[in-house]
Amino acid sequence: MKQIRIALWLAIVGGIATTAAFLMAFFTAEVQLFGTVSLAEQIQTAFPLLGQDASGFMFGRPWFSQKIFYFHVPFAEASFLVFTVAAFFAIRFLMTKDKGYDTKSRVAMEVALVFVVLTLITGDLWTKASWGVWWEWEPRLTTYFIMTLLMIAYFVLRNSLEDEERRAVYASVYGIMAWITAPISFFITRVIPSDHPVVFKSGMATSNLLPFIVAQLGMLAIGYAVYTIRVREERMRERLDVIKDSLEG
Repeated sequence: MKQIRIALWLAIVGGIATTAAFLMAFFTAEVQLFGTVSLAEQIQTAFPLLGQDASGFMFGRPWFSQKIFYFHVPFAEASFLVFTVAAFFAIRFLMTKDKGYDTKSRVAMEVALVFVVLTLITGDLWTKASWGVWWEWEPRLTTYFIMTLLMIAYFVLRNSLEDEERRAVYASVYGIMAWITAPISFFITRVIPSDHPVVFKSGMATSNLLPFIVAQLGMLAIGYAVYTIRVREERMRERLDVIKDSLEG
């Protein structure tokens, strides 16, 4: 019960932190510029005037779609982190054959997949707003898409095997192999030229960094809370199955 209480408190704290990050992203964070717009005449506009040349008055174009990054990047990083947790418990299961580790690995994979879906949704919104397309087959998006398919295949594999022990072993081995795509997707924009921004490499103003960190912590707290509650639920279900089998036997 202590873990459940901690999980519930983390869910509340995570919800508050995520809401605060949302408000900071739109009301206190600096609006970065994304290119310029030149007009023949100077007009009253919210766009900052950057200068004047032969082509006219040059205004900075606010990068409003950049606001999506405060949620897209924390979702993506959380997906990588929780996927790593799933792989860790898969290794622990193969080393010990303790069924509890298989349960933890599967639940972590569920939570990771939720973060993956949220990452893809927010990423598509940003891609459409910034690049004018819903999808582009560049290195980061391509490797992340492959990782997503492998995670979905993990659950297909589990559901295709009836023998409980074989299912746990095969799923653990597969989950560890699938996890290799996570570091590949994370680091690929740092070693291969890509249109995808590299957030920490490009730097970030303090007013932008604060909501980003708060959003990151809030989402990790919510993710841990959901993971803990789901593990508790699965353990109770497994105990009920054991009691049911003993009564029927």
